[in-house]
Amino acid sequence: MKVILKETIESLGLIGNEVDVAKGYARNFLLPQGKAVLATPQSRSLFEHERKKVELQLAKEKQAAEEMAKRLEGVKVTIPAKVHEEDRLYGSVSVREIINALAEQDIDVEKRMVLLIEPIKTLGTFQVPIRIYSEVEPEITVEVVPAD
Repeated sequence: MKVILKETIESLGLIGNEVDVAKGYARNFLLPQGKAVLATPQSRSLFEHERKKVELQLAKEKQAAEEMAKRLEGVKVTIPAKVHEEDRLYGSVSVREIINALAEQDIDVEKRMVLLIEPIKTLGTFQVPIRIYSEVEPEITVEVVPAD
């Protein structure tokens, strides 16, 4: 049975794709859940129109992400931290401290956007990528200095 997907399903395909599935899967799961519609000429033309709207929206989002990336490129944040004699931190610098330091510079990012693999535990300068969009990842410079 041919259906057109109304949302992206990993095992089947992307939104707007026409796929061939088992009748039971379509009748019992996809159609009642609103995840797909039957592939008729009318629904094909409707989804072609919707696909154009979605592509336009994605292009706008990517453009906004690239503008944000230009704004983030070259940003440097300094985070003071308590240290003991071997230049090791008592605690660590985590995503929360980086977000707060960026907020002081009027740059709002979400926690999931900061790609810090593990917390920073030493003094120094580190490059931290910020994922704004799927392919847009500018890096900011995080400098950890001893607190007075």
